Amino acid sequence: MAKQTSAAASGGIGFTGLLAVAFIVLKLTGAISWSWWWVLAPLWLPVALLLVFAAFAFIYTGIKMRNSNEDLHQW
Repeated sequence: MAKQTSAAASGGIGFTGLLAVAFIVLKLTGAISWSWWWVLAPLWLPVALLLVFAAFAFIYTGIKMRNSNEDLHQW
């Protein structure tokens, strides 16, 4: 008996991947005249938001660590 895996178990394409495929098909058929940057936005936008969030987290952590080090030096 062969082992069957479902799309949910293997990860599947996901919402953003499906949206990107739909936008690409619409762009190639001429249904939309968006820039390729916006057509491919479902692929790069989540990564960009994650990088922005990570940058803010690093900056916030750096400020908090610097302030805690200044408090220690006041003793």
